Amino acid sequence: MSTRHDGLPFTEVFSRALQGLPCHVLDLGADGPVGVPRLLPVADWTRRADHHDDALLALCDGPTLDIGCGPGRLVERLVALGHVALGIDVVPEAVAQTVRRGAAALHRNVFDALPGEGRWGTALLADGNIGIGGDPVALLSRVRQLLDPRGRVVVELGAPGTGLSRTRAVISCDGVRSRPFEWAVVGMDAAPCLAAEVGLQVSATHTTGERFYAVLEEAA
Repeated sequence: MSTRHDGLPFTEVFSRALQGLPCHVLDLGADGPVGVPRLLPVADWTRRADHHDDALLALCDGPTLDIGCGPGRLVERLVALGHVALGIDVVPEAVAQTVRRGAAALHRNVFDALPGEGRWGTALLADGNIGIGGDPVALLSRVRQLLDPRGRVVVELGAPGTGLSRTRAVISCDGVRSRPFEWAVVGMDAAPCLAAEVGLQVSATHTTGERFYAVLEEAA
């Protein structure tokens, strides 16, 4: 995978992908790249919401914050379903595309100050966004601060047996490569222990097609 330049910000490279250019992700080990580049499924994120997405969104209750909203298909659908909904994303192009869909979105990191802290009914982590930052415990601890005490986290997970893994990766698009970033993958089997670490519990699990969802709520 040759590049003209190395080390651009992730946000800049991913913006190119959202504009329709093919984008690949490559895992990094201690001694360099591991495995082969994988095509990012950007078309799955830029399309309209489908019935599998509706099954996920049916778990959302009350005002919903979509963390890592991408180009906004889920925020758009939440609004259509009658929710108060806000998307946040670190990629300006993602925020712009969400707004063009007629939904509300802010260019923010989840660890930044956010509107409505402590009052959100649902925090949504779809499309693998439980992996943001490579530290699911830190992410869920922050998400818990954003929720009303009666609120919930609706999270999309990997298949049972996936476990919990952390990695460093880069993405490559249009001949340029991003700086390395941290990511994590969490399977359904790892969700109960992960939730317990931050004072939450798995209150429900759902499967639709090949997608797996869980609802996390305050532990009793």
